[in-house]
Amino acid sequence: MKLCLLLIPTIILSGCSLRYNSAYQDEANVPEFIFTDATFTKYEDSTKKLALSAGTLEQYSEGNSMYAQDVSFKLLNKEGEIETEGSCNLLAANSDAEKYTLFDEIKVKNIKEDFEVSADTLRWNGKSEQLTSSRNDMVSIRKGDTFMIGSGFSASAVSKKFSFTGVISGEFTKDEDNDEGAQEEAREITEEENAEE
Repeated sequence: MKLCLLLIPTIILSGCSLRYNSAYQDEANVPEFIFTDATFTKYEDSTKKLALSAGTLEQYSEGNSMYAQDVSFKLLNKEGEIETEGSCNLLAANSDAEKYTLFDEIKVKNIKEDFEVSADTLRWNGKSEQLTSSRNDMVSIRKGDTFMIGSGFSASAVSKKFSFTGVISGEFTKDEDNDEGAQEEAREITEEENAEE
């Protein structure tokens, strides 16, 4: 009876894994655990650092890799306040390497910096604290009254700067005070060179 219970999940998992980059199925490519409607919380030094919820979450034994679908997450600072929050349709994570790849309808917002990013593919390196896209992937950002969309995006949580290496376009709104009150002025920008905050 015990053997049958172990075989049934293996057969089910081999047909519906979130791990799409595997060309074949063997023991290493079958999830060790599958959770539905899961909530994952990470603590560092007794302080809550990450709260993640997913419709489906698969945990693999090798490399501490994890794949999740319908994801929303919150990163908290030392005071327990939400610093960054976001969502995506699919997440691939390697907690040992601190590398995370987000796919499909990605939205990430840093509340303190009033900085929002939207994209279809993004990579986060926790060790270098860099958020990057592929060279040709389009990424849109909104910071305050500035909106830009472009390719070759990278942002550093350390320096608080972002850049595009490809073509970008966007607009910004500037408030100016004069004798008659506040005026808003919008200007379209299009550049083919690097853009940096």
